[in-house]
Amino acid sequence: MAASCARSLGKVGRLISHSRSFPAGNPVLLSGRISARAHSGSVHGFARAVRRTGSGGAALRCAFLLGGGLGLYHTVKHTVQSHHADQHKAGDERWDLKLTLYQYKTCPFCSKVRAFLDYHDLPYEVVEVNPVMRQEIKWSTYRKVPILMVNGSVQLNDSSVIISTLMTYLISREKNVPEILACYPEMKAKNHSGKDVTEFGNKYWVMVDETKHTQFYPEKTSRQEEIKWRKWADDWLVHLISPNVYRTPAEALASFDYIVREGKFGAFEGFFAKYVGAAAMWLISKRLKSRHNLQDDVRQDLYKAVDEWVSAIGKSKKFMGGEKPNLADLAVFGVLRVMEGLQAFDDMMENTKVKKWYGRMQNAMHHHPE
Repeated sequence: MAASCARSLGKVGRLISHSRSFPAGNPVLLSGRISARAHSGSVHGFARAVRRTGSGGAALRCAFLLGGGLGLYHTVKHTVQSHHADQHKAGDERWDLKLTLYQYKTCPFCSKVRAFLDYHDLPYEVVEVNPVMRQEIKWSTYRKVPILMVNGSVQLNDSSVIISTLMTYLISREKNVPEILACYPEMKAKNHSGKDVTEFGNKYWVMVDETKHTQFYPEKTSRQEEIKWRKWADDWLVHLISPNVYRTPAEALASFDYIVREGKFGAFEGFFAKYVGAAAMWLISKRLKSRHNLQDDVRQDLYKAVDEWVSAIGKSKKFMGGEKPNLADLAVFGVLRVMEGLQAFDDMMENTKVKKWYGRMQNAMHHHPE
């Protein structure tokens, strides 16, 4: 494992130097603010602004405490849902991991992690985090989601680090999770605004020798393609979610109507959260559109990105990973599915070529081969 890790680390620099660039605006790697959090993170960013308004912002603070933003925070302080596979195989070593995911329900980064865990039949519990107060993660110095706790003692931060660490563990089993995590060092940096941010080295790199695991990397370029498109999903695709789901006041209202229904709020609470929250998020979506240099019709950027993804897969493969989804497939699927049930999702299905691939992914999530 040590040799494999060292070889993999050595390849990272070469891979980056040969990777094509994408129109990613401000990279999600160095943010973690509104620009990186997209769908649910926009609420998180707005919440910080609300807290700075003083007593005049009391009504807004109340609205977001009640509505829970796009984290779909339920009125119960700690909502824990158990996700178990239908069948447990005796002796299956995957079940020795006790996993707890701290998340916002509609955060695309959290959705990526759930897609990975579900596809690989890893049982986990979910703790829904209030995006305003974040009391559920007050014990952590890392103040973003997703956070994954492994066996109650090992904390994994950042969606891509979580996925790469667990994938390395599932494939190789040569090291335990803490030892693998050491391959993804935490680094402090400054973002474009000069604020301190946390970054993680090599986070798109699965620390195994691909020549020994051809079932996961069937072609010479498989690993490079996986890394490139995982990064693309984080650096570009997530930035298209908020501007599209809150594109118009009507769409913003529809999004918050869904939140209120799922949250089971009382009549007054639901009314207040729905209308104040929708108005706030519509305004934020305008700022995001400007920040990421999107077209006036943000749907066109979404359509272009999705069709670029489908074209990269090609007509000869079912998935980017070939016959089975790879980590890039799961990442893109996780990001896109947070729009399900909204107008943006329906328009995407109607106006792009993604429908067949998306359908195959939905089927693979429920009926994937062992």
